[in-house]
Amino acid sequence: MKNQLKVYRAMHNLTQEELAKRLQVTRATINAVENGRYDPSLKLAFQIAKFFKVTIEDIFITEETEVF
Repeated sequence: MKNQLKVYRAMHNLTQEELAKRLQVTRATINAVENGRYDPSLKLAFQIAKFFKVTIEDIFITEETEVF
């Protein structure tokens, strides 16, 4: 899943460490999410969206595939 987390973090002048502390996760978790190595739980995705006051869809982009 692609995401805009790095963009939103930069818009708010936050380091990965600062965002991690505010969301009560590790910096490694934020890094892994930003780099697409980890898809966050639904709970964490909601926390991130709520923190930035946007929808989950604003931050996380699903790659839609067609099923025939």
